[in-house]
Amino acid sequence: MEPADQIEKKAGKKFLIVRFSSIGDIVLTTPVIRCLKQQVPDAEVHFLTRDRFHSVVEHNPYIDKVHQLAHSWELMIEELKTEDYDYIIDLHHNSKTLRLKNALKKKSFSFYKLNIQKYILTAFKINLLPKLHIVDRYMKTVESFGVKNDGKGLDYFISKEEETQMHDIPVSHTAGYIACVIGAAHGTKRWPVHKWKEFCAQLNHPIILLGGPEDAANGNEIASVDDIKIYNACGKFKLNESADLVRKAKLVISNDTGLMHIAAAYQKIIISLWGNTVPSFGMTPYYGDFSMTSLQMQTKVWCRPCSKIGYDKCPLGHFKCMEKIEVEEILKRVRQKI
Repeated sequence: MEPADQIEKKAGKKFLIVRFSSIGDIVLTTPVIRCLKQQVPDAEVHFLTRDRFHSVVEHNPYIDKVHQLAHSWELMIEELKTEDYDYIIDLHHNSKTLRLKNALKKKSFSFYKLNIQKYILTAFKINLLPKLHIVDRYMKTVESFGVKNDGKGLDYFISKEEETQMHDIPVSHTAGYIACVIGAAHGTKRWPVHKWKEFCAQLNHPIILLGGPEDAANGNEIASVDDIKIYNACGKFKLNESADLVRKAKLVISNDTGLMHIAAAYQKIIISLWGNTVPSFGMTPYYGDFSMTSLQMQTKVWCRPCSKIGYDKCPLGHFKCMEKIEVEEILKRVRQKI
């Protein structure tokens, strides 16, 4: 790593920030993007991600250019070489980004993923992880440039064209609703459908269910409890449209997934549900210096956390980490907030 005084003399140079996936992880990089752009004079900031996550950052005003990893690695490398970057900020730090850095041969600063500590926690239930949010760990990659966390939290930007209209949701929901994010990338991160059904049946408030097309069937089952009060939006809206529905919600109840972090970017009240993952991994809803807090619903079971990412099904078959999150407790929390 270059001494800080040498780096300071090179202010106004060209940066490539790299984070290939996924939605939530990319949203959590936005303080680095914003602070680097605003605090380094005349900095040009580019961002590299996978093509399917392009919409997460495409409207970010602090990014000068978005690059995509699509069908051809070789074409992408040739495109990036023509940009002639000064620095690479590697916020993914895996074998793919190592290959990228070797190809571009530019000075790089990499995020430390703490994989050994995470393994020790998942395998032996010994927590050696620092009590530091992943945003603050991301920020360490740019501290040599004199960049500091501005405390303004996360960013998420959508275009006017992607904003939802009143006619996009039922009339019964236009006066206000609670957003329930029922999807997640892995089964062990999802609160069970029967729990959602019980919760929605007892909550006396309009509800919009959010998730991808793969969550539509579960959404239909949950909405069958009361298809007037509950609107199943899973698979009916694109990502940024779903983000807008989150932005307009009174309160958000969410599994540990990307829309949870988007809700934090909009400073929403969040009740987050934690299964096989734990807040100790440092990826709780992040509000910066704003006086917001999220409620993290989790249960103490000896086998948790069982994975830093997740499984399709509980490895032990009982799924107590989610089954023991009580409906009545969440209802109580919602009523307090609403």
